[in-house]
Amino acid sequence: MSREVVIPGETIIAGEDYLPGDGVRREGNELVASRFGLAEISGRLVRIIPLSGVYIPRRGNIVIGRVIDITFNGWSIDINAPYLAFLPIIECPRFFNRYDLAENADIGDMIVAKVLNIKTRGVDLTLKGRGLGKLEKGMIIAVNSNKVPRVIGKEGSMINLIKEKSKCDIIVGQNGLIWLKGETIEDELFSEKAIKFVTERPFVEGLTEKTKEWLEEKKK
Repeated sequence: MSREVVIPGETIIAGEDYLPGDGVRREGNELVASRFGLAEISGRLVRIIPLSGVYIPRRGNIVIGRVIDITFNGWSIDINAPYLAFLPIIECPRFFNRYDLAENADIGDMIVAKVLNIKTRGVDLTLKGRGLGKLEKGMIIAVNSNKVPRVIGKEGSMINLIKEKSKCDIIVGQNGLIWLKGETIEDELFSEKAIKFVTERPFVEGLTEKTKEWLEEKKK
């Protein structure tokens, strides 16, 4: 038995001896994944085990990631996804120092970037856009990426409410990482508690109003 993360359209194995199971289809002599998940080969049977709660990158997503390596032409970024992302130097603003990449973003630094392209086993990022770049100070928290829409709210209503009441700058990554920066650590911890309040109540109706009441009560 073997398991490996695969994406839709990816060839898992070739051969007439293997049989397609859940999430797998046959294309000629190959068995191909029809959904995202873990490919499991058990005997002759090949199937996909879904991965719930895993962030699946999409083009145009705003994500927060950590620099884990620097190459001659860019940075490898961990974006909390099954595959690493890469930020090419050509996708950075002109003022970046192209002769000393660590001066711009060193290993361990956090950045906010946009997903530019999706590849078979990787993601390309870009910093060309407003508000993108290295994140200075503040704190990073993580939530399930499936709950990000709740944290943002309809037309940004929820996150704008939390920003207003906590007096923090907040950037929400579609990958579930959230950057918080306030004038004090107490402000940042308050905004973290507010976000946790929201993520623990994903199916509550009128959540924005309930969150507003909670924020006002806690601020007293």
